[in-house]
Amino acid sequence: MRDILDEYDQQRRGPVYPDVVVEMGMLVEDRSSHFTGDVVRWNAEGVTLQDRHDYVRHFGWKPGGFLIDGRPVTLVRPHAVAAATQRITASGSIAGDGRAKVALASRIWVEGKHDAELIEHVWGDDLRELGIVVEPLHGADDLAAAVSDFSPSGPRRLGVLLDHLVPGSKETRIAATVSDPNVLVTGHPFVDVWAGIRPKVVGLNEWPDIPYDPDVPWKEGMCAALGVPFEGFWPKLRNRVDTFADLRPELIGAVERLIDFVAEAD
Repeated sequence: MRDILDEYDQQRRGPVYPDVVVEMGMLVEDRSSHFTGDVVRWNAEGVTLQDRHDYVRHFGWKPGGFLIDGRPVTLVRPHAVAAATQRITASGSIAGDGRAKVALASRIWVEGKHDAELIEHVWGDDLRELGIVVEPLHGADDLAAAVSDFSPSGPRRLGVLLDHLVPGSKETRIAATVSDPNVLVTGHPFVDVWAGIRPKVVGLNEWPDIPYDPDVPWKEGMCAALGVPFEGFWPKLRNRVDTFADLRPELIGAVERLIDFVAEAD
């Protein structure tokens, strides 16, 4: 059976790019995001660039993933130099000592299992260090009642991430039913968290446009449009996400707002 992810892997193995040994201060451009900056750090997982506005981003090592003087190259670490001691997490932050903090009373709720898995995949290190637990709601229709049962308070904050939070949507109407200073409801504009992953991770420019069909779940319609089996597609797609840079900015911003809000509990 055809597997679109494996096919894209085979296509990616085609081009061969020259290796360039990374150096501090080297000016490079990430080909995917076009972020350009000087090399300020690297480790076993990737390289960190700092642009002229002092904004820092971390990128994984990838064949032909960078441009130097407009030429695609593969950055490689110096064999004679030990990797930097600081580890950068998938969310782009500097990892702590690896010891998980005792879980806070506060929580982040997401709509389903896949949302929770993706957040753990990218922000898991940060969440454990902060002691924040992410729980799936398995649907948000009764959000107001669930929030009431949770009994939010100063030391017991609640963050809620909703899909398809756009004007006129059901999710926007649900969000409007919650009004509590200790609860932050935010979300992203995508029908499902799958679409919050950049399609480039499987070699596409855009995800297929899936017409609404009450009898066919959006995820199944997506797989049908791609010509791949629904079973097993999600874990392969999730595992193609290496860092936050593989996610859409709308999803990144929504998740990080919730983490900041919950972490600031009194």
